[in-house]
Amino acid sequence: MTQTARDLRPGRGTGLDTPLSASGRRVPRLAPNPDAFGEATEGIARFMGTPQFLVWMTLFCAAWLGWNTFGPMEWRFDSAELGFTALTLMLSLQASYAAPLLLLAQNRQDDRDRVALREDRDRAERNLADTEFLTREIAGLRLAVQEVATRDFVRGELRGVQDDLRDDLREALRAELREEIREEIREEIREELRAGLPGAEAQPRKNKKTKGRGRDARRGDAGAEPTTTTLATLAAQEAREAGGSGPAAGPADGAGPVDGGGR
Repeated sequence: MTQTARDLRPGRGTGLDTPLSASGRRVPRLAPNPDAFGEATEGIARFMGTPQFLVWMTLFCAAWLGWNTFGPMEWRFDSAELGFTALTLMLSLQASYAAPLLLLAQNRQDDRDRVALREDRDRAERNLADTEFLTREIAGLRLAVQEVATRDFVRGELRGVQDDLRDDLREALRAELREEIREEIREEIREELRAGLPGAEAQPRKNKKTKGRGRDARRGDAGAEPTTTTLATLAAQEAREAGGSGPAAGPADGAGPVDGGGR
């Protein structure tokens, strides 16, 4: 059976298992603030452990004893014949309260020390974790830096690449110039052969004396023109490379020698 809102009104009990509301209680519950009480008792205990408390306690006891000893009889409130019973009772009461106050202050200090120790431990653990993390990061950075090329290494590599490119360029230029010179020499040889072929076909073969005179004439022309001699030498090399086949074999076929002056 379900309970209605009327049955659950404040102050209306339905059984022993249902707690009473706070408004229905006749005696208010005492709920002192433990922090405020602890701070007050700790302040008293701290004051009792200071030199000021000892000075004031000494002055109070001296005034008590002096008044009840040398004061008017009708104004004395503690009899010296009875051994200052009231003062003894007051000091005993103060001592009985001082011990718990000191213990309470010590307990609160222990709690604070425990909390501070826990915080220090947590802080030390965090610092250790941060230190380990930074150590791992630094180790990773060192490994990464070792793999990174340095300035000297890059300069050396660039210098090597530059030297290789320079050598390749020189070889390419030499090959190109050599090829151009060969082409020019071949063209000149072809032109000379073309110019000498009709005369070779029309004239009979000359004897060795004529060939000797032609060689002397070429030597004279070579002495007069060193450039023509160089070209003739290159032409002879090209002819030897060609193997004496084709038009380059003209002297073997009975054609006259090529005159360097004709070029």
